[in-house]
Amino acid sequence: MLHTKTVWLRAVAPVAVLALALTACGDKKGSAGAQDDKKSNAAADAPKTEKKPADPAGGGELKAGQRGTGKFKEENGKQEITYDVTAEKIHVGTEAEAKKLVSDPKDAKGLVAATAWITYTNKGGGAVKDMPRVGNESEIYADGRRGGLLIGAAEDGPGCEDTIDIENWKVGQSHTICQTYMIPAGTKSVEVHWAGDGQSGTPFVWKFANAG
Repeated sequence: MLHTKTVWLRAVAPVAVLALALTACGDKKGSAGAQDDKKSNAAADAPKTEKKPADPAGGGELKAGQRGTGKFKEENGKQEITYDVTAEKIHVGTEAEAKKLVSDPKDAKGLVAATAWITYTNKGGGAVKDMPRVGNESEIYADGRRGGLLIGAAEDGPGCEDTIDIENWKVGQSHTICQTYMIPAGTKSVEVHWAGDGQSGTPFVWKFANAG
């Protein structure tokens, strides 16, 4: 279910630290970089991703709330963790809200902020000591094109967890990590993409209709 028109992003965050940045299409967010890498840039003009039948263990389209399973290397690539990944819901805000999230309102002209709630469950490979980076691989697409990652967006909306606060993530435990992207206003279809190691060509895709 797509939740819209509700302001919840952190109002007290200084607008000056919020910025919208786009890079050339096709760039991949580093999975083994520093914590700041989760604020790395995403392209707005990536080509449409080919859709494939659902395969919970190998990529393709999944329904909201349906899980996919993939492997991801934590601890700077030294530890391979198997994760169950589930895109639960998406919130799409308004243009007025988006302008308050960037240092220069002109940067948000014609755009809205879309936030995805994604739950990850550690299924094996050991405990993740701290600052998991698995959430870095999640992306939001609007009408088949990748949006722009909102740098400095709050990660502590209702039900969201900040990865800085996640420590000793044991097998069997789940955490919900949110991601916010800027997408064009009036978008009809919003998708969450996530790909584990070796799955970049066949990511998991959860599709949501924009009711806003």
